[in-house]
Amino acid sequence: MHRSRLHCVVIDCAEDDYERGLEFWSRALGREPMPEDDRYATLRGRIGGEGGPYVLLQRVPAEERATHLDIEADDVEAEVARLEKLGARVKTRIRGHVVLTAPTGHAFCVVPARRSDFPGDARQWE
Repeated sequence: MHRSRLHCVVIDCAEDDYERGLEFWSRALGREPMPEDDRYATLRGRIGGEGGPYVLLQRVPAEERATHLDIEADDVEAEVARLEKLGARVKTRIRGHVVLTAPTGHAFCVVPARRSDFPGDARQWE
């Protein structure tokens, strides 16, 4: 058995647009940006309150610009296997997380659970 839940909504911003994107999204959503490093910034506050997902901005090459979801799991490989049974395909594996493609063509990630409130409202799977 393992658990998983929606972790965050990731807004990928092109290198040249990152600062402008950070300013726009923080003002549009009324959330203070909290830079994590040169590549990532979290917008303070969770969607739907405590335990809910949050919004993360990520600096990427222009051709990778998109919006995607991250699912966090206490067993990444078990979650990937579950999602593959539903029709997802593994695109790549990067530093402990897995990028998948949904049957609809949308990319998303499965990442290791790291938040202090996990498992919170996570769903348990068999």
